[in-house]
Amino acid sequence: MTLARPDDWAALPAWLGCDPSALGQSTPEGWELVERLVARRDAAEVVAAAVVLGMAAAVVGEVRSADLTRMQRVGEAPPRPLRGLRVANLAALWAGPLAADLLHRLGADVICVESVARPDGSRATPPWFDSLHAGQRFASFDLRTDAGVEGLVTMLSEVDVVIEGSRPRALEQLGIDAEAITRGGPRVWASITGHGRRQPNAMRVAFGDDAAAAGGLVGWRPGGPVFLADAVADPLAGLVTAATIVELIERGGRWLVDVALAAVAAAAADRPDSSAPTG
Repeated sequence: MTLARPDDWAALPAWLGCDPSALGQSTPEGWELVERLVARRDAAEVVAAAVVLGMAAAVVGEVRSADLTRMQRVGEAPPRPLRGLRVANLAALWAGPLAADLLHRLGADVICVESVARPDGSRATPPWFDSLHAGQRFASFDLRTDAGVEGLVTMLSEVDVVIEGSRPRALEQLGIDAEAITRGGPRVWASITGHGRRQPNAMRVAFGDDAAAAGGLVGWRPGGPVFLADAVADPLAGLVTAATIVELIERGGRWLVDVALAAVAAAAADRPDSSAPTG
């Protein structure tokens, strides 16, 4: 589980059915209490309850085999060179920005697009943000206004590639239809989410650590699974997204690309039969 937001800790009583006064915040003591409470319950039930509450949780190895990406062709367009490719990156933090940065290094013109009300959280760590956005342009829209949404839609219709990391409902609430825009606008619309855009997982929240665990991309010690690297599903998904975009731009056509962190982790784990070691 990833309790990355204050709201996650506030939701713990509803999630685990405990006394609110018994829970602290993100401290060693708070985590020890959460561990004890979770250990008393069935893992699948814990995850199901977390999904309902919009929290990030997963059973280790629950995604055992999946397509690395899902691609849907929605129109025609000729192949084109990567240099000068116009890319709008709406995704924050790691996977999407990494994909955009790699495309920039290959000659693309990348625009980092942010919401005025919710800028990229990685700005809180300037060296990290700067390393992934060097040489890019920036644009901000107030998505609480009709003018801001219209400005964003206009931009998305004029670029060659869109990278975003929103669950489908977030865009639908703004009246943004990825498939409709892609039919006559960008050549590739790449959506990076924790568990994919399709039901039943379209609304499921995930971060790099719990998504890696879902895909079985963990190490094993006598006491159980351990993390291999910090949020490892994020950079892997960024690499896969960039490589997929390059392939499709060179192939031609217009595409919707669904990249799920958990599926990428499962492919990297290469353990189709079991999430635990054998032998």
